[in-house]
Amino acid sequence: MNPILAPWSSQLLSVLRIVTAFLFTAHGTQKLLDFPVARAFPLELWSLAGVAGMLELVGGTLFLIGLFTRPVAFVMSGLMAFAYFIAHAPQGFWPIVNRGELAVLYCFVFLYFAAAGGGPWSIDQWWRERRNG
Repeated sequence: MNPILAPWSSQLLSVLRIVTAFLFTAHGTQKLLDFPVARAFPLELWSLAGVAGMLELVGGTLFLIGLFTRPVAFVMSGLMAFAYFIAHAPQGFWPIVNRGELAVLYCFVFLYFAAAGGGPWSIDQWWRERRNG
C-alpha cells in the first residue's frame, strides 16, 4: 500500500462516498426537478423512471450525508443492477456498446459501500461514536 496515502484510507472512503452521492443525486434532480438541465420528455412520477428518480434523489441525499449508508447503498446497488438489465442490456452484451458502464460502476461502488459502510465522515459514524461514548 502507498505509505503516503495509507493513513488517509478511511477518510478517502468518505470522500468517495460524498463524490459518488453528489454525482448520483444529479440523476434524481434532473428527473424530478429538471435541474441542472431539463429532461427531453415529461416524466410520470409513478413510472419506472419516476420511481428511479425518487430513489436517486432520496437515496443519494441519505448517502451523501452518510445516514443509513449500508442499507441505502444496498438498495441503490439493486436499483443500478435493475437499470442495467432493463435499459442497457437489451441494447447489446458489452457495456461500452449498450452505454451501461455508469450503471455497472454505480452498482458495484454501492455494493462495496453496503459492505464497508460510509467511513468516518458520516452521520452513521457520528451516531456510533456518541452511543459508545
